Amino acid sequence: MFNVLGFARKGARMVVALGFAAGLAACDVTLPTVGAGSGDKLSGDKVTVALLVPYGSPSPGDEGLARSLENAARLAAADLGGKVDIKVYRTAGQAGTAAAVADQAIAEGAQVIVGPLRSDAANAAAVAARDDGVNVLAFSNNTSIAGGNLFVLGNTFDNIASRLMGYAGAQGRSRVVVVYPRTPVGQIARSAVVKATAGTNVQIVGDGSFEFSEEGIASAVPVIAQTVASSGATAVMLTDDSAGALPLLAQLLPERGVDPSVVKSLGLTRWDVPPQTLALPGLQGGWFALPDPSLSAKFNARYQGAYGQAPHPLAGLAYDGVAAVGALAAKNLKATAGNLTQSSGFAGVNGVFRLKGDGTIQRALAIAQVTNSRVQIVDPAPKSFSRGGF
Repeated sequence: MFNVLGFARKGARMVVALGFAAGLAACDVTLPTVGAGSGDKLSGDKVTVALLVPYGSPSPGDEGLARSLENAARLAAADLGGKVDIKVYRTAGQAGTAAAVADQAIAEGAQVIVGPLRSDAANAAAVAARDDGVNVLAFSNNTSIAGGNLFVLGNTFDNIASRLMGYAGAQGRSRVVVVYPRTPVGQIARSAVVKATAGTNVQIVGDGSFEFSEEGIASAVPVIAQTVASSGATAVMLTDDSAGALPLLAQLLPERGVDPSVVKSLGLTRWDVPPQTLALPGLQGGWFALPDPSLSAKFNARYQGAYGQAPHPLAGLAYDGVAAVGALAAKNLKATAGNLTQSSGFAGVNGVFRLKGDGTIQRALAIAQVTNSRVQIVDPAPKSFSRGGF
C-alpha cells in the first residue's frame, strides 16, 4: 500500500505540477493582422519582455526552477532571431517583491511581463502593471486570478476536464462519478469537471468526496464504490494526483469491486509523473490528458543540448510565453489583449495554444490510455484550432 501520510501536496495548493515540456523549433503560427490599428503596432524592431522568476525564494527547488524558466525563455528568444529582448527580474517568490519589480520593469521599458510563477505573485504583478496597460502572462494555472491584463499560461483543470469529457462522451462513457478531496482545490476540480460536461452527452451521476487523510480516504472508499455501482456509472473521474490521494484510491477502489475493465478511470492530473503511477491497478485501461509526447521529447533534447541538463517540467511555459510575444513582434504587433487573444493562437513547445478574453488558456492535449502499465496515445493532440478535439 502507498503511504499517503507522505503526501507532498497540501490541500490548499493551487498549482498542479503537470509535466508540460514539449517541443517545436520555433513559434511559426500565422496570425491575422486584419483590424490591427496603429496603436497595436510596435514602434521599434523588437519587443522588451520582463521575465519575472523566483530567484531568491526560500522555497526548496525555486532557484533551480527559476534558472530553468530563464533558460527556456532565452532559448525561445534565440529561436525568434532577435525580435525579443529579455530582462530578468527576481521576485524571491513573494507577491510584494513581484509587484515592485513589475513597476521597475515597466519603468525600464518592459512592454509585456512573462511570469511570475505563483498566483499571488502573478496577481500582484498584474495589479501593478494594470494602469500602464502592460499585460502579464503568468506561469500559474489558477483561473481565479485570470482576467483583465492577466493571462495564465499553465494548463488548467478546465482545459483538461473539457478534453477528457469530450473524449469520454464520444466513446460512450457518458455516466461519470467525480471523486475529489473535500479541500478548496478539490472543489475547484469538481466544478471544472461539471462545467466541462456542457455541450456533451456526459452526465455527472454521483459524487465521491473524502477527507484529505489516509483514514479519510480509506473510510470513504466503500461509499464511493457503492455510489459507482448504484448510479450505473461507466467512468470515474479521479481528480487527485500521484503526490496525493490517487495511489490509494487506485488501489482500494478495485478491491471494493470497481472493476477498471468495466468502469473506466479518468484522470484530471498526469498519471505518468512519476512513471511508477502507471502500474497502479485501478488505472489500467484508464485515460488521462497530456501534451504531445513527441514534442516533449524534442524540447527536452533541445534544452539538454543547450544547457547540459534536463528542463524543469514547467520550463516550457516560459518558452511559450516568450514565443507568443515574439510571434506578434515578428508581425510588428504589440502584445495587446486583442492581439494575444486572436483565434488562430500560437505554436509553442507544449503544442498549439490560445489565450482567451477571460485570461484563461486553451491548450492542445492528447488522450493517453494506460495499457500494461505504459502510456499509449489513443487520440493525438490537435495540431491546430481548425480541427476538433478541444
